[in-house]
Amino acid sequence: MNDPWTPERIAALKSLWDVGLSTREIGLKLGITKNAVVGKAHRLGLSKGIAAVAAPVAAPPPVARLVRLETLGVGMCCWPDGEPGTPDFRFCGEPSLVDKPYCAKHCDRAYVRSGKVTSNTVAA
Repeated sequence: MNDPWTPERIAALKSLWDVGLSTREIGLKLGITKNAVVGKAHRLGLSKGIAAVAAPVAAPPPVARLVRLETLGVGMCCWPDGEPGTPDFRFCGEPSLVDKPYCAKHCDRAYVRSGKVTSNTVAA
């Protein structure tokens, strides 16, 4: 039986593994099967994903949709965002609440619920 794992091929396997190629891609580059790559990687103690578990990559911040006045439609939140007259000025654009111009988040900011009248309040 001919052993395909020469020191050069083992070095190539480690290098391709570190780059993050799949076992299938490594097999194709080395001219061997995916299963041969999996077996040798296991025997060598190579592991994938440890770095990702140790230091999770933060998700990129959500990109705000650019909803301009001309694209604002019925049922869309018209809460302004940014400085009027600047290129990045936009509107929220999320679905608005029924019979309201704003979405739930912006209705919470726009409408103040009335509280109890205290004895210190002067009646008009």
